[in-house]
Amino acid sequence: MQKQAKATKPTLQSHSDAHLPPREVRVWDPLVRVFHWTLVACFVTAWLTANRFEDLHSTIGYTVAVLLGLRIIWGFVGAPHARFTDFVTSPARVLRYLRDIALGKEARYLGHNPAGGAMVLALIVALGGLIFTGWLMYTDTYYGDDRVAELHGLIAHGVLGLIGLHLIGVLVASLRHRENLPRAMITGTKRPPDTHDSADSPS
Repeated sequence: MQKQAKATKPTLQSHSDAHLPPREVRVWDPLVRVFHWTLVACFVTAWLTANRFEDLHSTIGYTVAVLLGLRIIWGFVGAPHARFTDFVTSPARVLRYLRDIALGKEARYLGHNPAGGAMVLALIVALGGLIFTGWLMYTDTYYGDDRVAELHGLIAHGVLGLIGLHLIGVLVASLRHRENLPRAMITGTKRPPDTHDSADSPS
C-alpha cells in the first residue's frame, strides 16, 4: 500500500503583504510618495512661473509650505521609514558613508542612507528659507526690496543645486545596488534586505 503524502503546512502571509510582488517589501508609505512627487511638480511649476505668473507662483509657494508642514509632522508620527529617527544621523556618519561610496564599499539601506537622510534635511531647510523669503516679498515692510528678491533667487538656485546632487545620489545608488529607486518611490516597494545590508539604525 502506497503511503499517503504528508500534508505541508501553508506559509502564512499577512493581509498587507498579500498583494505585493514576490521578493519585495513595502518601504515608502503613500503619504511619502505623494509628498515627493507633488513637491517635484510644485518646484518645476514655481521655477517656470517665476517673474511671469505671480499669482500662480505665490499659490505654489503656499502649497509647498503646507507640504513641508505635513512632512515634518509625518517625520515624527508616520510610518517607520518616514520618521526622522530612521534616517537622521550624525555628520560623522554621513562623511563615513560618503567615503565608503568613494571606495565602492557602501552598505545598502532599505530606507534612506545617511547621505540621503542628510539631503532630506537640507531640502527641508532650503525650501523653508525659500518659502519664508517669498512670503517676505509680499509684506508691507519688504515689498519691492531688491535684497529680499535677490536672496530668494539665490536660495532657489541653491535648491536646484541640491536637487542635482540628489539625482546624482539616486543614480549612483541605483546602479551600485542594482535597484530602481525612482520606481520604488512610485510603487513604495523594494527588494528585501540582503545579508550584508545595513541594519538601518542611525547612530
